[in-house]
Amino acid sequence: MKTLWIVLFAVAVAIVLPVGCGVSSYNKLVSLDQAVQSQWAQVENVYQRRLDLVPNLVATVKGAAAFEKDTFTAVAEARTRAAQATTAAPTAPADAAALQRFQTAQDGLASSLSKLMVVVERYPDLHATQNFRDLQAQLEGTENRIAVERMRFNEAAQAFNTARDTFPTTLFAGFFGARFQEKAYFHAAPGSETAPRVQF
Repeated sequence: MKTLWIVLFAVAVAIVLPVGCGVSSYNKLVSLDQAVQSQWAQVENVYQRRLDLVPNLVATVKGAAAFEKDTFTAVAEARTRAAQATTAAPTAPADAAALQRFQTAQDGLASSLSKLMVVVERYPDLHATQNFRDLQAQLEGTENRIAVERMRFNEAAQAFNTARDTFPTTLFAGFFGARFQEKAYFHAAPGSETAPRVQF
């Protein structure tokens, strides 16, 4: 009788332990995946803020620099591409290529905005207007927020990837296919490792 209880206990432990580890691993991955999705929503939120500022900025600059049509067209087209990339990725991109497409569209808008600011430099009267200064300050603040939220997204992705790749969670993650696929990271734009050359 005592041997039977020992055998039953051993069988129960052999069944309950893996099931318990599996449930615990699954719940942890779900929690970390939700943290990544939440942080992705915040990344989109700050990118949307930038998209919302662009028309006001362009309208303000247009009044002073009406003949810079090519620049305004480039900004409008870049904004459209960035908006399409944002709506195409309602959840955190599942792979590095999808994240790169999103980032390329956002970088295109940032580049166009930089060119718009170069145009603005030609119009000192524009710098004096309070509306332009307010919009420029909001845009600079938004760019800072973007950097912070991208960093937080990378931290959430790192926490998920670390948990996913640790033992025994890695054994269970594979059973769920793409549900718990490794998360991609934001990376610096190509060429950003080279310091800009300033010429006087």
